[in-house]
Amino acid sequence: MSLSRRQLMRVGLAGSAAVLVGTSAVSSRRFPAPRWNGGYPFALGVASGDPTPDGVVLWTRLAPDPLAPDGLGGMPMRPVTVEYEVAHDAQFRRVVARGEAVASRELGHSVHPEVRGLDSDRWYFYRFRAGTAVSPTGRTRTAPADGSPTARMRFAFASCQCWTYGYYTAYEHMSREDLDLVVHLGDYTYETPWVRGRDGQDADEITGEAVDLADYRLRYAQVKAEAPLQAAHAAFPWLTTMDDHEVHNNWGGDSRGPAFDIYGIAALFRRRKAAAFQALYEHQPLRVAQLPSGPNMLLHRRYRFGDLAEITMLDTRQYRTPQACTDGSATADCPQRYAADRTLLGARQRDWLVDGLRDSPSRWQVLGNQVSMSRNDYDPGPPDLLGTDAWDGYVADRNTVLGAAAARGVPNLVVITGDRHENWAADLRRDHSDHESPVVAAEFIGTSISSGGNGSDITTTARKLLETDQDLKFSNNQRGYVRVELDHALWRTDFRVVPYVNRPGAPISTRATYVVENGIPGTTQAWRPEPEAPATPATDLALPAREVPERR
Repeated sequence: MSLSRRQLMRVGLAGSAAVLVGTSAVSSRRFPAPRWNGGYPFALGVASGDPTPDGVVLWTRLAPDPLAPDGLGGMPMRPVTVEYEVAHDAQFRRVVARGEAVASRELGHSVHPEVRGLDSDRWYFYRFRAGTAVSPTGRTRTAPADGSPTARMRFAFASCQCWTYGYYTAYEHMSREDLDLVVHLGDYTYETPWVRGRDGQDADEITGEAVDLADYRLRYAQVKAEAPLQAAHAAFPWLTTMDDHEVHNNWGGDSRGPAFDIYGIAALFRRRKAAAFQALYEHQPLRVAQLPSGPNMLLHRRYRFGDLAEITMLDTRQYRTPQACTDGSATADCPQRYAADRTLLGARQRDWLVDGLRDSPSRWQVLGNQVSMSRNDYDPGPPDLLGTDAWDGYVADRNTVLGAAAARGVPNLVVITGDRHENWAADLRRDHSDHESPVVAAEFIGTSISSGGNGSDITTTARKLLETDQDLKFSNNQRGYVRVELDHALWRTDFRVVPYVNRPGAPISTRATYVVENGIPGTTQAWRPEPEAPATPATDLALPAREVPERR
């Protein structure tokens, strides 16, 4: 069952009513917790997200039996009151906020209290209580005040974590990093039938393709139960969005094509989207503004971090026109990709993005993007062999966004991307059909956490692309995440990789480092091991923190 927006708003607001700092905000009615009978209601962990200068949204979902086949997590049909605390210290001796939220059956017994009135640019600790059960402790951080001097920021971004393709070891390493934030760019869970990519794992309890709310809840529960992912969520606030696999591979809008998969009927696919969107909201630290309205969900939004950075989270799925020519795979003969009326973002989101780029006072403009913006010709030479699910299939939109950045003098535009299951560093030109067109931005594509299995250092296709396209700087096909450090002079990208994911315990290393200098669009290599040498562990990385090599 998926709910109307009015119903969701009613239960969602009840679940986020307590937001007053220094006050025990108690609802008019308390709903006692059941006896847990040996089950731990916080088996899916805790999380925080959407940081602002004065607050964050907290998250947990009560699920003592996360993989119960009905998708209800072993919870009764009635609501349960969940208490939460926010403190300056991990021992909760200096509590600064207390409140209650109602975990209702309608939202899978998840809660999303929005805490406000906190100090800016500060770490806090939080926890939940349901009856006698106490959650793990999470740590979160508020954003610097808008426009305030901000010397440095560190964050990681990740994507694509199909559970059965491999272990989430990368998240274990991420949770130990010195970060302010994590950005997840989509494919947090997969709708597809499970494969067996983990040594010694049996996934028989979840088979078939997810199509309804119970199915999608089970997929999130399987993912959320992973200890490394829980550790990363508990360590930092997250910004989250979706790509395609949260619903169905390569879906877009309500258009005919791959999105209709097993249905072939628009109304049924919209019902499926509504179920997928509700499950997404139930399992992520999102605000009540992101409550879905049936098959619609507001996911494009903007965050500012002092005077240093502005992160704009895009939605490249809900508002796009159908993929040109194919279901999104590479095709050689597709003039439709250049049509002026084809859009990846939709007119309203595109205008909102362009206006934000023009008006922002921040040093760095960051686009949280799902699909590759750089041009990728998979068979160099005529004719072009380009995919149509990414920006290569929506050339007019790409030229509009990058052209506006160039025309309006946006000096430090960086695009961070997921989806590809590979690491890439690339320059973005105002018009990719003209190699003399000016470089206006850099794109860093992060590999998958687990999707695709162990991987390799570089694929044959990627090697050919690097040899023939001057704008593509680096590629790697291992699993991992991307670590970013930025100040007012330099943006630094470290591609963090693990050598295997089919079994736990993989070490982490930095495969390559690329930088962007303030005022100089595009990226340059700062450090990379010799082609046949193993990646040097990050603790041994000899690159000075602010050394900038001469541009090649």
